[in-house]
Amino acid sequence: MDDLLADFLTETNEGLASLDAALLQLERNPANGGVLSEVFRTIHTIKGTCGFLGLPRLEGMAHAAENVLGLWRDGTLAVTQGGITLILSAADRIKQIVAGLEATGSEPAGDDAPLKAALDAAAAGQLPPDATAAPVVVDVPVADAAAPAMVEAAVPEAVADMATGGGNAPQTIRVAVDVLEDLMVLVSELVLTRNQLLQLARSEENVAFAVPLQRLSQITSDLQDGVMKTRMQPIGNAWAKLPRLVRDLSKDLGKRIELDMRGAETELDRQVMELIKDPLTHMVRNSADHGLETPEQRRLAGKSETGRILLNAFHEGGHIVLEIGDDGRGLNTDRIKAKAMSQGLATEADLATMNERDIHRFIFRAGFSTAAEVTSVSGRGVGMDVVKTNIERIGGIVDLRSREHRGTTFTIKIPLTLAIAAALIVEAGGERFAIPQGSVLELVRVGRGDGPKVELIKEAPVMRLRDQLLPLIPLKRLLRLDVETDAPATEGFVVVTQVGAQLFGIVVDRVFDTEEIVVKPVAPILRHITMFSGNTILGDGSVIMILDPNGIARATGLGTEQAMENASVQTQGQNRGGLNRSTSLLLFRAGEGAPKAVPLSLVARLENLEVGRIEHAGDSLVMQYRGSLMPLVPLHGFMALPEAGHQAVLVFGDGIRSMGLMVDEILDVVDAALDMDTAGVRPGFLGSCVVAGRVTEILDTAFWLKQGQPDWFEPALAAGGRPSVLVVEDSDFFRNLIVPAVMAAGYDVTTVEHGREALRLRDAGELFDVIVSDINMPELDGFGLAQAVREGGIWADVPMIALSGRSEPRDVERGRAAGFSDYIAKFDREALLMSLQQCLQPALAR
Repeated sequence: MDDLLADFLTETNEGLASLDAALLQLERNPANGGVLSEVFRTIHTIKGTCGFLGLPRLEGMAHAAENVLGLWRDGTLAVTQGGITLILSAADRIKQIVAGLEATGSEPAGDDAPLKAALDAAAAGQLPPDATAAPVVVDVPVADAAAPAMVEAAVPEAVADMATGGGNAPQTIRVAVDVLEDLMVLVSELVLTRNQLLQLARSEENVAFAVPLQRLSQITSDLQDGVMKTRMQPIGNAWAKLPRLVRDLSKDLGKRIELDMRGAETELDRQVMELIKDPLTHMVRNSADHGLETPEQRRLAGKSETGRILLNAFHEGGHIVLEIGDDGRGLNTDRIKAKAMSQGLATEADLATMNERDIHRFIFRAGFSTAAEVTSVSGRGVGMDVVKTNIERIGGIVDLRSREHRGTTFTIKIPLTLAIAAALIVEAGGERFAIPQGSVLELVRVGRGDGPKVELIKEAPVMRLRDQLLPLIPLKRLLRLDVETDAPATEGFVVVTQVGAQLFGIVVDRVFDTEEIVVKPVAPILRHITMFSGNTILGDGSVIMILDPNGIARATGLGTEQAMENASVQTQGQNRGGLNRSTSLLLFRAGEGAPKAVPLSLVARLENLEVGRIEHAGDSLVMQYRGSLMPLVPLHGFMALPEAGHQAVLVFGDGIRSMGLMVDEILDVVDAALDMDTAGVRPGFLGSCVVAGRVTEILDTAFWLKQGQPDWFEPALAAGGRPSVLVVEDSDFFRNLIVPAVMAAGYDVTTVEHGREALRLRDAGELFDVIVSDINMPELDGFGLAQAVREGGIWADVPMIALSGRSEPRDVERGRAAGFSDYIAKFDREALLMSLQQCLQPALAR
């Protein structure tokens, strides 16, 4: 009997796993007889087996649900949204009973009478039909009789196939997870043994077993790949419960929600998938509660009343990338700033020097929440910090991008597997360590020849790599393996790695080779050291630690949150005493006379440019910098460019804008009190003060920013980027005529040849600030495109400008009726640019 019960529980859990997805699919399409039959068969099987095993409570609940499903299948009763809700409730109750049965071996006690009475009433036809149900969108009545909420759930194909029993599924057998885990351990040991044999073979020449060893190595790799495949599962399995979750949230919150899931077939390790299920659920709940507006709020904002949540998964190298986004209100930057200051996380001065994306990252801090009220869904200030910690614990990273009034997207990058991974073996302070190869961007040797050198800025080691300053972390100093001297290493190897947006280098003494390592968990005695993510055994039998770049960044203050916390603590200490008003200043020399200084917090980067990279644009100096042209301004008018060599430049940046200030030489970084004397002040300088024992002129940064870009302080778009324009034009000639003029005016331009291609971009989730469209085009003309855009979707409120060779009053009237915001003649370039500016005024005002 125990064996029968175990088999029953296994089969029942498999059926229940796909039941929610099947019911939601039936809710969208009540006429789908195949799905209905599958649901009926699942419940009927549970009921029939319960009678044989003597499980009366489970049998009674399944029987009540089966009565309703049988009448639906026979066509006696119509499938309604209210009925689907009842069957979902019955499925939840069955899951609870099965869970109790699995835990204790007997049915748990409970009162099912009210639920069974509701099911019996539905079977008797006492449940009113849902008059507004549609094949795709389902109306869900809200408890307060407010406007009905709606949910559209695009079930992943893998889940839908499993739910409907469709397709020719491959033959499978059921294997306990413990058996697979044991097999994985054995393969791991085999990999270690293979590595040991290869190590021995490297030390010998012309050994007799070299050829069979290579064959053994190949077989081991193939066996490893085969076993890894048994651990791989489609991420759609982790998403299976989300359509039901969104449906329930739409009902509880009174919102209309469309859930779009893409890449459900993307596979990853079962262990990794188990670890990301809860973070995914939390982020989807946040999108529904915090991100999406109510139908009325969306209507007032000019959006479609149905909000959209997007889940997307795809492979990228040895990682899987997950995107969780919505087209809701986006993050409120001002509210986050206020909350950060109220909690002492940053000062107003700190926030003024931070870009919008760094400010948004405050939401990853523990206890941080901008919710106006605590709800049953979210708002308690817990969750996002746990999400970030759990993802980083498995070697992943999480980041976000948000545009106010447009939506928020979180991006998670995690390894495909945690069991066996390729790693770079390095040495520091006489000890060997492993660095996951997925975290290594490149290797650089420093201190020899004409290559990069280790430099010091305020005793902090840095390296110039392709005109970029990288902070360096000497590994042996960080791990206290170098007890003889505190002097920074000037020779060695730099492992360039990245955590979030922060690029930095780990300095090691020696680099060996890459090996496939078996990841073992960190011993409990070392788990408080966040710089290690595990340990492994090398081919020679040595046990070494696996380094965690995320933990190293946090330990050294390179992580954004840690750096802000350090700044906050320092500021609080200054405010308590009221005496220490020192500011970090960058000292430099430019022209004759006293040295100059600028607050270090205002400088985005220090560059030492090759003179050959500096170009002339008219009477101005510019350079190509990060995909755009950056103006260069000499600090004094008589400054001449050297004929060869390098030019020191202070780079100032604010979102999309950047400007380089050319100086003669960068001297030092010092802390000094700004007790300025304004006597003899001149344009471009705020005054002078004593710094490091010398009279020093303090730069008026705003003055020089305007010299480089006169419109620096004019308002920019809320998104902090160049306005994006979609040009829909089938003529190559007119595309080549329009695009350069629009780009020269400061817009990012994307082009497509006709309306169908444009709508494909919309369906893919691409966002634009303005759409410029021709009228006469193949497949779908401009009028048809405008009508399709205005019917709903993420472009419903995007301004549209019509371009046509015909601009008679009746043509203009027809264009506006179709949904165009403006109608411009193709040959009128000035009118087009003016229209673009006018269309963007609402965005600028926000």
